[in-house]
Amino acid sequence: MYVETIGKVIAKLRKNLNVTQEALAKAVGVSAQAVSKWENGGVPDTELLPRIAAFFHVSIDALFEREIDDFDSIRKALIHVIANTEPALRFDRVFAFCWDMERAMFGEGDIDGGIEACEAVLGEDDQRYSCILTDEGFTRMGVANRLQYYLIVPEAKDKDKAFFDGIDYLGLFRDLSDKTFFDTMIFFHKRQDNKPFTPNLLIQNLHVDFDKANALIKMLDKYKMILTEQIEIDGTKQEVYRFLPTPSFAAMLIFARELLDRPDNFRYYFSDRKRPYLG
Repeated sequence: MYVETIGKVIAKLRKNLNVTQEALAKAVGVSAQAVSKWENGGVPDTELLPRIAAFFHVSIDALFEREIDDFDSIRKALIHVIANTEPALRFDRVFAFCWDMERAMFGEGDIDGGIEACEAVLGEDDQRYSCILTDEGFTRMGVANRLQYYLIVPEAKDKDKAFFDGIDYLGLFRDLSDKTFFDTMIFFHKRQDNKPFTPNLLIQNLHVDFDKANALIKMLDKYKMILTEQIEIDGTKQEVYRFLPTPSFAAMLIFARELLDRPDNFRYYFSDRKRPYLG
């Protein structure tokens, strides 16, 4: 049984990495015809197995589809797969792994039913959510054509230090409640270039006066979202600014939307928690 399996496993591993038969053959020291023979029912020579396993960063047992319980081998294989994925496709591949991890944490041991199966039944504007809340931490996941994301937060050792100490949340929310400042954040995060700007950019695009534009720049500086530079124009030094976009703002909008537009299709898993997460 295991002998019949190895060729299929080699073919699957090779295709997952987008590796040609020629590349695999060169790495392990055989001909491309030999690799083709393995994948069509043949069996590699025993002395080649360590080289084949090393190439794919898996254990020899994995080549025979035996149970893998060596965490270090799994970790190395995962790193190898991601690192050898075409850069333009890495986010998609990593997110597919996140989907698998979320299902596994729900206790779903079936290895079939990857994220492609879920995406195939989603409409253009459909959004699916998943959440795990246990004493060990929580996850939040969104699967959709509109937006996909995954967050995992292990239980904090000290929640006051992690969430509350020294953080002026009210000040942040007060600043964001200023519509002009919120519009400024949206404007810069949607801006297509990161060229230096002056207050005139805000005056022209947000329809504010000079004093308000400078006030908005000070607020951006308060949250370390701009760099100040000095340039010389016609012999005179002028102060210009460069915006520093942060993914944290996009993440905040993602989870604010969850709170404001609470979906009915959340899939939850709860442990027997005796207290709320932040309690």
